[in-house]
Amino acid sequence: MKIVVSVKQVPARDSVLRPNGPWVDESDLTYEMNEPDAYALEEALQLKEKIGGEVVVLTAGPQRAQSTIREALAKGADRAIHIELSNTGVVDAFGTAALLATAVKPERPDLILTGLQSDDMGYGQTGVIMAELLGYSHATIVMDVEPQAGAVRIKRELEDGWFQNITLPLPAVLTIQSGIKKLRYATLMGIKKSKTKEVKTISAADITAQTNRSIAAESIYVPQRSKESTILSGDTRQAVQQLVEKLRFEARVL
Repeated sequence: MKIVVSVKQVPARDSVLRPNGPWVDESDLTYEMNEPDAYALEEALQLKEKIGGEVVVLTAGPQRAQSTIREALAKGADRAIHIELSNTGVVDAFGTAALLATAVKPERPDLILTGLQSDDMGYGQTGVIMAELLGYSHATIVMDVEPQAGAVRIKRELEDGWFQNITLPLPAVLTIQSGIKKLRYATLMGIKKSKTKEVKTISAADITAQTNRSIAAESIYVPQRSKESTILSGDTRQAVQQLVEKLRFEARVL
């Protein structure tokens, strides 16, 4: 079974983000593998250990994303495809999915695994859009994967403790729920082997499916914190009605 895992490099969680015009100042940032994608990688590696096959890492990002690719290879992935972006600006979910889908199509994978969402943008849409562009079956919030002949049996997490068990035909795209498995660390031997594994680099400009449907941010800023008190007028009934309206439409907690 050939499994492609889409991973993303994101700013480390302890990084201090400073606005810089339409994007953030990246000079002081440190980067790491997107944690939800790390769980997708772990799921792929465990599937490979059970049934054999190949795990291919797929990444779209600037040249610095090579460190995340090498981390994935050190953990056990067999090879990687790097779509190198010329800039570090914001690309929306559709633009990213179009790049990934075009790069992975020649691989003809049985499974494509992604994290549920990215820690930086949090769209939660890239995997689903990629499945639609490729014409693959797909499922989200996947907690367990059981390969079958020409299909895959999965367990999805729903709400209020409910789960869904369904069978999808292959090929399929699955977005993996975080925390379902214990993440492995790269061994010293794995780190040494990663230096000799293949990393295919593709320029995003060479992918004809890349579209102009990208987000054009004008500026970003840190939200201003403020405190405000509101005196509700009228009798008790009127005050309660006003309170409920504010909780529902302003605070959006009801």
